[in-house]
Amino acid sequence: MVKALFLIMLTLALVKSQDTEETITYTQCTDGYEWDPIRQQCKDIDECDIVPDACKGGMKCVNHYGGYLCLPKTAQIIVNNEQPQQETPSAEGAGAATNAAVTSSTGTGGVAASGMAASGAVPGGGFVASAAAEVQTGRNNFVIRRNPADPQRIPSNPSHRIQCATGYEQSEHNVCQDIDECTAGTHNCRADQVCINLRGSFTCQCPPGYQKRGEQCVDIDECTIPPYCHQRCVNTPGSFYCQCSPGFQLAANNYTCVDINECDASNQCAQQCYNILGSFICQCNQGYELSSDRLNCEDIDECRTSSYLCQYQCVNEPGKFSCMCPQGYQVVRSRTCQDINECETTNECREDEMCWNYHGGFRCYPRNPCQEPYILTSENRCVCPVSNALCRELPQSIVYKYMSIRSDRSVPSDIFQIQATTIYPNTINTFRIKSGNENREFYLRQTSPVSAMLVLVKSLSGPREYIVDLEMLTVNSMGTFRTSSVLRLTIIVGPFSF
Repeated sequence: MVKALFLIMLTLALVKSQDTEETITYTQCTDGYEWDPIRQQCKDIDECDIVPDACKGGMKCVNHYGGYLCLPKTAQIIVNNEQPQQETPSAEGAGAATNAAVTSSTGTGGVAASGMAASGAVPGGGFVASAAAEVQTGRNNFVIRRNPADPQRIPSNPSHRIQCATGYEQSEHNVCQDIDECTAGTHNCRADQVCINLRGSFTCQCPPGYQKRGEQCVDIDECTIPPYCHQRCVNTPGSFYCQCSPGFQLAANNYTCVDINECDASNQCAQQCYNILGSFICQCNQGYELSSDRLNCEDIDECRTSSYLCQYQCVNEPGKFSCMCPQGYQVVRSRTCQDINECETTNECREDEMCWNYHGGFRCYPRNPCQEPYILTSENRCVCPVSNALCRELPQSIVYKYMSIRSDRSVPSDIFQIQATTIYPNTINTFRIKSGNENREFYLRQTSPVSAMLVLVKSLSGPREYIVDLEMLTVNSMGTFRTSSVLRLTIIVGPFSF
């Protein structure tokens, strides 16, 4: 009886075992893993590879079994290749999620981080796949140690009756594979969104430069968030770019603006160029001034700016000016004119002539100016002999003198003094202008009993020559003696006032 009962139970066990083997229809793995049809086991999903821009803020993505971590770029990763021991299913562990803690120990001034690694139970397999990671941080470095988990295989002979979870479909190899909703077009992402396939699902994201606001993707105004452009920020759909003010150009980082040295790059100045921050200025050499375009230089006509630069004539030249003097004058100290004494340099006077220099020229006069009945007694002095009857009504002597005055001389002005050379006792001397003063340009003022001063009372313009006879009458107190002497003064008025 016992033997028969054992045979019946064995038969039922075999039948039940066959039913169980034929109804293994699951090839699903826990979150963070996917089914490998070749190895017939669950393998880890590399989220860092399939999730675009998984970590933000300059952090780097580090994949670990069943998930991933975002760590600073300076983190050091130490991998422990020791294989974890497989766990056998238990009544409490089947179908339940087991947490693997990610812990960190910190030194002085360090930070602590903690996280969870995903693990789960494979339905029908009765086993749990788990992963553990440990993160340590020192003062300046991040270190992550990971223990790779090798998910246990599920039965290698799955039944032909496969039931796949939502988001999966049966493949030709009789395994469940992910449905790529983005490729198949079965997603419901908007036209302005990007479809990203996930294991068993999909997600809708906004393209780079956009952010989700409600159900719409709106442009991110990068110009309102750091890093700011150095000078100008121009927002564009999905992006932005930086611009620089005139006189600056973008540096290699496309953010900073650096000054353009226009004097080296494209010197537009006609003469002198000075670079300043963001611009440049042009300057001109002495004698030039900037034109209205602020680039070219124009000659300054100094002769038009002032009439006092030169004593006679100003001649404008490129960048400067020069002074000229009329014939008979020479330039001194660059601006004034000085008379040339031709009598000392060169003249055309004969030997019987004397050279007389005046302002602006010279003249030749006879060395013996005496005319009959006068005879030459000394230089420029002619005397009429008493023995000659013709001399009784003529002045006793005539003295020839020459002088030069400038044109337009201010008046009244003392110009010549006459004085008696012989003084007789008990005589009275009187002075007068005998001839040459028809227009009353001159006045003779007696300054003492023996002298008088010739005064210019009207301004004279040259060139012109005046011959004025100045007479001195001498009479004794008894009235018994009377004589006269004449000084014939030749006055040459120069052509200019200098």
